[in-house]
Amino acid sequence: MSTQPASPDVVVVGSFNVDHVWRTDALPAPGATHGGEYASGPGGKGFNQATAAARSGARTAFVCALGDDVGGQLARALATADGIDLRDQRSPSPTGTAGIFVDAQGRNSIVIGPGANACLDTGFIDAQRDTIAAAGVTLAQLESPIEAVTAALRHARDTGRLAMLNPAPANVAVPRDLLAMADLLTPNETECAGLFARHLGERIDGDAVAYLDSPRLHALCRDLLPGGTVVITLGAAGCFVSHPDNATRGDDTAWYRLGAETVAVVDTTGAGDAFSGALAAALATRPGEPFAALLRDASRYAALSTERPGAATAMPTREEVAARFGG
Repeated sequence: MSTQPASPDVVVVGSFNVDHVWRTDALPAPGATHGGEYASGPGGKGFNQATAAARSGARTAFVCALGDDVGGQLARALATADGIDLRDQRSPSPTGTAGIFVDAQGRNSIVIGPGANACLDTGFIDAQRDTIAAAGVTLAQLESPIEAVTAALRHARDTGRLAMLNPAPANVAVPRDLLAMADLLTPNETECAGLFARHLGERIDGDAVAYLDSPRLHALCRDLLPGGTVVITLGAAGCFVSHPDNATRGDDTAWYRLGAETVAVVDTTGAGDAFSGALAAALATRPGEPFAALLRDASRYAALSTERPGAATAMPTREEVAARFGG
């Protein structure tokens, strides 16, 4: 059993859910009933990302809210097993849940019951300021209250640490003051389209983002986050990177595309979380390397996670990624 880290490389602030997963040939349409196979396990975007960061080799702290129930007990046991320093606010609400349907192509539809996740408050985040200050990267998502996420990223920025925001899920509106806290943004194409519409007035279909002219996509990213890096994950199309022209994080160019790895997809649930968690770990533990090298490794990590069913349980170790794709 791993020991909990005294000083983390990465702090993840976010959600823990107990996932209830049904696998079926096709995602059910309204009114339809399908047969399938059921499984349950740990998830939540925050815990997925914390697990990915820890298994990628970063000393990881996870700040969340849990119920005093079986789900909370599961979170604590799994965090201990992976050496994650769990900082949980106890809530009278039940631990969060998610209902997930996965089809034969690995695509999914998800319904979230936030439960305790909705109770994470700024006072508890403020109490973690020293932990955030000790870490190289603080990573957050949007399955927790916006005020708590904003406070966490503000503490990171105020103490000179990297503030990383995964603006997911796509249905959550990201206010401008939260966006301004991010040094690094990791939306998928649907989330990116939503940000462009909300903050730039640009109406672009999510499925079309991958096919935009690269200079135009770079210009939109610069308008969206002028002082920070935007990495748009594009599924089978890989990802697109946009840096400020004067701060390319060791890369030769301010924008470029990286192709996806070829894998046998079983389940894409948690792939974006795998990417963000692995990238946070790489940034925190290998600060001198060009961003493109860290991005390649995070992309490989996320790709390998899709070959396994589940969310947090599907996260590979860095040794498994190296064995599959090479060091």
